[in-house]
Amino acid sequence: MEYAGKKKNPLSKVVLFIVLLMIAVVQIFPLIWLVDFSLASSNEMFTSGLLVIPEKIQWGNYVKAFVDGNFLLYLKNSLLINFLAVFFVIIISIMAAFACKRMQWKLSGVVQTILLMGMMIPIHATLLPNYKIYNALNLTDTIWALLIPYVAFSLPQGMFLMGSFLESVPKELEEAAVIDGCGIYRIIFIIVTPLLKASITTVSIMTFLNNWNEFMMASTYLSTPKWKTLPFSVLEFTGEYSSNYAVQFAVMALTAAPAVIVYIILNKHITKGVAMGAVKG
Repeated sequence: MEYAGKKKNPLSKVVLFIVLLMIAVVQIFPLIWLVDFSLASSNEMFTSGLLVIPEKIQWGNYVKAFVDGNFLLYLKNSLLINFLAVFFVIIISIMAAFACKRMQWKLSGVVQTILLMGMMIPIHATLLPNYKIYNALNLTDTIWALLIPYVAFSLPQGMFLMGSFLESVPKELEEAAVIDGCGIYRIIFIIVTPLLKASITTVSIMTFLNNWNEFMMASTYLSTPKWKTLPFSVLEFTGEYSSNYAVQFAVMALTAAPAVIVYIILNKHITKGVAMGAVKG
């Protein structure tokens, strides 16, 4: 009886559902618009409506985008660079979080603050100094030209989330491991790391999504197709198919598809991990 007054009015549920549905439609409309125009012909795009109903679905747009846009090469480069970035961010952020949160040394707080301040620096503010450094070290047009900044700018966020989760791990586990003769690296990677699965998943997804569509640094540091990433396929079609807008939309849809698929499948882990990290931090 005491909970009867807390039941929601059915009308309020309907209103809430309608409001949330409208917000969802607004959020996903650009994606719907992109896919819709990518399946039409270029002549059908000049319409007065927001969307177009193609007389015949043009699957050939995707064939041209896939074949003529070096899609497989750029996709392979994007996957390789992003997976390596995720790997290095996970390893370094776990060790950095452990060093600042668990190990006792004078400058631990200062180092942690300096590393976390990296979240306030725009990634593109370092384009010119990084280019001069890479050019002096002959790192331009190599995989390291992208991998180093991707890891460096993803690390503060990764360390923040790892440190938040690490505070919930009982110190007694580490003390017991020390008594049993475990070294520092065995404690980190055998005892602590398995307990950070939620944060590892969250950091991995966020690092992947943040770096997937990055284009400015890739276009600055790379000049040959060897290590160019997927956004370059859009740039190439802008010149080659400047009047064929449908094919350009197909290229953009293919470029966005992997990130959208990852987000849809793993969205629950992102929100859960961020919420848990915020509460624990």
